[in-house]
Amino acid sequence: MLDITTALISLVVFAALFSIPGLIYARRCQDKLDDFLVARNSQNSQATMLTLMATTMGTWVLFGPAESATWGGIGAVIGYALGVLAPRLIMIPLGARIRTLMPEGHTLTEFVYNRYGKGLYVFVLLIMLFYLFIGLTAGLTGIAKMVALVSPVPLWATAAIVMFATLLYTLYGGLRVTIFTDRLQMLVILPFIALIIGFGWAATDGIAPALNGLAQNAPHLIDPFNATGIETGLTFFIAVVLTGLFYQGAWQRVFAARDNKVVRNAFILSGVLSFPIIIIMGLFGLAFVGLGLPGQGSTALFSVILDTVPYWFMLGLIPFGLALIMSSADSSISGLNSILVVDLHRLMPQMSAQKLLKISRWLIVLMSIPVLITASQGFSILYLFLLADLLCCAAAFPVFFGFYNGKYQSYNAALSISGGLLSGLYLFPMPGEPLNNLLESFLLASLVPVAISLLLLILPSKNSFDFTLLASKVKPIES
Repeated sequence: MLDITTALISLVVFAALFSIPGLIYARRCQDKLDDFLVARNSQNSQATMLTLMATTMGTWVLFGPAESATWGGIGAVIGYALGVLAPRLIMIPLGARIRTLMPEGHTLTEFVYNRYGKGLYVFVLLIMLFYLFIGLTAGLTGIAKMVALVSPVPLWATAAIVMFATLLYTLYGGLRVTIFTDRLQMLVILPFIALIIGFGWAATDGIAPALNGLAQNAPHLIDPFNATGIETGLTFFIAVVLTGLFYQGAWQRVFAARDNKVVRNAFILSGVLSFPIIIIMGLFGLAFVGLGLPGQGSTALFSVILDTVPYWFMLGLIPFGLALIMSSADSSISGLNSILVVDLHRLMPQMSAQKLLKISRWLIVLMSIPVLITASQGFSILYLFLLADLLCCAAAFPVFFGFYNGKYQSYNAALSISGGLLSGLYLFPMPGEPLNNLLESFLLASLVPVAISLLLLILPSKNSFDFTLLASKVKPIES
């Protein structure tokens, strides 16, 4: 264990080391408001790939895959990893399409507003904001708990240091600075993941002891055809895939990419490279069970390695954890900033860019207070994550089918989403209940909208949406 003074000093120093380069970069690259929000057409394949990986590699990667393995086995891990990979591949055609339809666009909500009207726009806006809020809260909770594993630092102290440092450079510099700092943070994340794998191999004495223990005590966890594992993996896959399509950080990077070729290359590479990392992190959960180690599944990775690692590695967990959380938190904050500015501009078109940005910044600072309070308590927000997943499942087909089919009407989308929500919520567990029927709930929420949408398309309709109108309606926000 690290003493609390060393840990706190390390937190402050390394948070500053990640923030200061971003602030310096921001001073040298003062963008117009439109570029501040999306860094339009400025990023090459390498930069886009690294920033996408950075947004994927949040602190959840140290907890989620391993915990899923402890109760869903290898099937859950594969489903989890495929759920991270698939949105990257799906975003390639969607990204190319939205860049064509709205070359001056900023957010997915702009498309929804102009394609479907205010009703559906409000729903999509709320689920995107909800997802950003709980994602940020979960990340801060994760880094606070991780630091608490190596030092008795209060959860609130870790969360406050991280939030302050991330807000500082993200709100000042915008998306371009976020992408710049993501690249720096990946220089810490990737080597440290390699170290974790090496120390994990040494701590378990290879794979054989864990496999033997699993074969004797929990053979179902290593059976890829186990029904529970397949069900869990499919649940994770559906939830993670469809929720990932509504993450504003990914849409920002679509507009930031230099061209469609960069979108394709960067999204493919980031997904392919993230896939094995998720698998390996999940294997720590299997090792935890196989070796019969004490502790909880959520901290399985740390239970496996912490007793055998040297002091310098334990100290290094602090900058590693900071790099993980700041690389994902700054994307959430930047995404939130872009959504707020765009919507404020729609409500108050005569307001200057400086005032729009100022109001958005203060709103985000105010929103960070409940995030900090929740993260400081160390609560599990799994239920909220699952609820956000359900909302995204219901909205996915209606929103993205409208990218291509002009005959698909607003009432069709609204009825389809409503049907998906009602059917999914019918089987969705209430707070405090066991998390049963999740797969059935997600399947209903995802597939019922498809059925309703296709049935309603049979009805004759003279109206067809003119996609060419989007380019004229969605314009840059002038500074």
